[in-house]
Amino acid sequence: MIVAQVLAVIIFIAMFVLVVMEKIERQYITLGCGGVMIVLVFGIVMRSVDAIWKTLNLSSFFTVDFWYTASESAESSTGINWSTIVFILGMMIMVEGMAKAGFFRWLCLALAKLVHYRTIPIFVTFMILSSVLAMFIDSITVILFLAAVTVELAKLLKFNPIPMILSEIFCANLGGSATMCGDPPNIIIGTSLGYSFADFLVNTGLIAGIGLVAVIFYFFFAYRKELAASSAGGVDLSTIPSPTSAISSKRDFTLSCVIFAAAVILLATHSATGLTVALIGVVIAVVTLGVFWRDALELLKKVDYKTLLFFVGLFIVVGGLEQTQVLEVLAGFIGQISGGNLKLMVAIIIWLSAIASAFVDNIPFAATMIPVVKTLAAAQGVDLSTLAWGLAMGTDIGGSATPIGASANVVGTSVASRNGFFIDWKTYCKTAVPATIIVITISMVIIFVRYC
Repeated sequence: MIVAQVLAVIIFIAMFVLVVMEKIERQYITLGCGGVMIVLVFGIVMRSVDAIWKTLNLSSFFTVDFWYTASESAESSTGINWSTIVFILGMMIMVEGMAKAGFFRWLCLALAKLVHYRTIPIFVTFMILSSVLAMFIDSITVILFLAAVTVELAKLLKFNPIPMILSEIFCANLGGSATMCGDPPNIIIGTSLGYSFADFLVNTGLIAGIGLVAVIFYFFFAYRKELAASSAGGVDLSTIPSPTSAISSKRDFTLSCVIFAAAVILLATHSATGLTVALIGVVIAVVTLGVFWRDALELLKKVDYKTLLFFVGLFIVVGGLEQTQVLEVLAGFIGQISGGNLKLMVAIIIWLSAIASAFVDNIPFAATMIPVVKTLAAAQGVDLSTLAWGLAMGTDIGGSATPIGASANVVGTSVASRNGFFIDWKTYCKTAVPATIIVITISMVIIFVRYC
């Protein structure tokens, strides 16, 4: 077993290093490392067909609990979490339909018009909008559209968009922490540990809400000079596009809004209805493709299949660590350091998650830590949910600290750069790092007070 453990760790580290280097597309890295894990560790060293079968987890599709469950039950955390992949696929299709209908551009322009195109109100409104949208929609999509509209408004109203884009990026990551579907780490945590949309909303959602208030004040004071210098004076507001110009088809726009509302309702009530997130994802995808049947092929082509394949390979590698009991060793180490103290365990998990997620992709880190917190909770006799909320906040918010910590960061800064507003590491980290420390500290204190 020692040989298998060593090889599994080497494969995992190699995967992480290659992902961080960004020389090879990340889906090829995880799939390649996953293939090596199956052949070398499971096949040659362990000679275990059972380990391969458990890691691939294909049998989950043929169980009733994968599609419907009368009680809260978790998707197996061993191997590929197909619930996560199916759900993300469904949401991707829905988002592409909404983008096709012009929903995101309309919303941004409508809100800007509502506050009379004044810079400071736009600044605050777009931060709140970024957080709210990211609760239900992939933060990458949120920032992609929000940053583009921000740059457009900045050119028309003659203000520097960098402070606004940086604030939007952080708030998107913060908003994503509030719900189970808001950020990929939360989807993985929820489906693996059996938590519902409502569980996240009343736990991480509360923390995110308090954190949002704090960061709005923080970013306002951090950028008060830039905001004070911005003015719409002398700008011909008649040149600004009307919100209705973003709507290509009233029918498609209306139906996309209905589908979005239905998705939110289904997710909010899935613990009561018994519908799993996998089934919800399938239903939303089928309905979206039905509504946009003329453009169905186009929507399917726009799905980010590379990310889905990245997930598949990632889950296989993490499954290798679990099958070789490496994660049990790590959990035991954390338990030994903490001495069974719940507050110390939470502090270690939340800060370790935050620091790691600032430099490496938070998705593989979250997937790796889930079995660790499960083992730790069982061994130390502590509440699993307390550790889970710490893991969720650490991974979701920690990624905000650097330009490479989360995909939304990369997308937002690249949109700004393509439009002539370059954001370097110094500019990004100057405000993002303190904001991250503030929210992580708030998260830790709330968890201590509420659960410990």
